[in-house]
Amino acid sequence: MAKDGRNEDLRTLLRVPGGEHLDLAEYDTRHGPAGPKDKAAGRAETARTGKRLARLQERLWAAGTAGDRSRVLLVLQGMDTSGKGGTIKHVVGMFNPAGCRVMGFKAPTAEEREHGFLWRVEKELPRPGEIGAFDRSHYEDVLVPRVRALAPRDEIERRYDEINRFEQRLADDRVTLVKCFLHISFEEQRRRLLRRLDRPDKRWKFSPGDIDDRALWPAYQEAYEIALHRCSAPHAPWYVIPADRKWYRDWAVARLLLEHLQALDPQYPEPGFDPAECRKRLLEH
Repeated sequence: MAKDGRNEDLRTLLRVPGGEHLDLAEYDTRHGPAGPKDKAAGRAETARTGKRLARLQERLWAAGTAGDRSRVLLVLQGMDTSGKGGTIKHVVGMFNPAGCRVMGFKAPTAEEREHGFLWRVEKELPRPGEIGAFDRSHYEDVLVPRVRALAPRDEIERRYDEINRFEQRLADDRVTLVKCFLHISFEEQRRRLLRRLDRPDKRWKFSPGDIDDRALWPAYQEAYEIALHRCSAPHAPWYVIPADRKWYRDWAVARLLLEHLQALDPQYPEPGFDPAECRKRLLEH
């Protein structure tokens, strides 16, 4: 296999395995099981991947215009500063924005709290032919409530099952789910938060509450372990992305999207007219 990882199947290498327990401490936050050897190679490979992604996106969009219901949904989860927004900028940004649907989920509004927790998510799903990206997602409703005791434990337990049924419905409706947990270390998060404080152009991203959440790091890691274990199925697996190095994170997510789109193999639709006849008419006029 190529040293740069281009022949590696990341859908296998980064997938959360089945089993009774998931321990995120066993996952390296800096080095992946495959990939480019350094930052320069990683950036170059990501750029090449972007061109292939754009061609596949065009085919997906074209197929959607002819009634194909296939679409892709990228779900990004991770601790603060893990790079969800950066991944959308550097990876999803390589697609044609006309065929993308990007949504960031914050704390639910008063109106959203009046509905089931999946209500606001269903409204933002990609339409046929589109590529969707969620910066945080329906998983927030089993993560934050669990850590901060914002909902009864039995209610949170029911939500795991509800998420699994929801994602099965999506898969049945030809939504390809690519769920990525951007895994950073406690030390790397401190460095990134300090950079936000030190740079005036980055301070708008900082919240004193980020420091409070760091005190809950072990509880959040446990909540993620449970969610990744309970909600990783063959039709909607989770992938753990080493995210301490931003260039590697971008390469890995782009590569995962490429592998999923290649497996989907969207095709340009056959025209509902005779191209030769139309060409003849154009030449006559």
